[in-house]
Amino acid sequence: MGNSVVRKTKDFMPGNCPVSFTMNIIGGKWKPSIIRMIRTDRNRYSLMLKDMHDISKQTLTNQLRELEIDGIIERTVFAEIPPRVEYSITPYGMTLFPIIDSMSQWAREHMPEHLRKVEGTCVK
Repeated sequence: MGNSVVRKTKDFMPGNCPVSFTMNIIGGKWKPSIIRMIRTDRNRYSLMLKDMHDISKQTLTNQLRELEIDGIIERTVFAEIPPRVEYSITPYGMTLFPIIDSMSQWAREHMPEHLRKVEGTCVK
């Protein structure tokens, strides 16, 4: 796949900060949600687009490409008609699960009550 994704923050690591490195990989509005969705078998583009109401097709495509380039997810194309594409978490990507789980737990403890009642795609 000819990836020409340009990321503004890819090389932003002031003081070689480990937190900045991590944020370069999973930072942003959508990547943690995408990782969580793929982890819970919502691993097809159309399912992700359906569940993330505010994301554009282009943004979802770019975020998936970045995660693939970084080795967090794998893209599998099935030779079917119509073609089917599924995403899966790589073993390297699975090392992010404790971080995503911690974010989810933190949200359950600190999210305002009225927001917890709304079923979302990420924090469940």
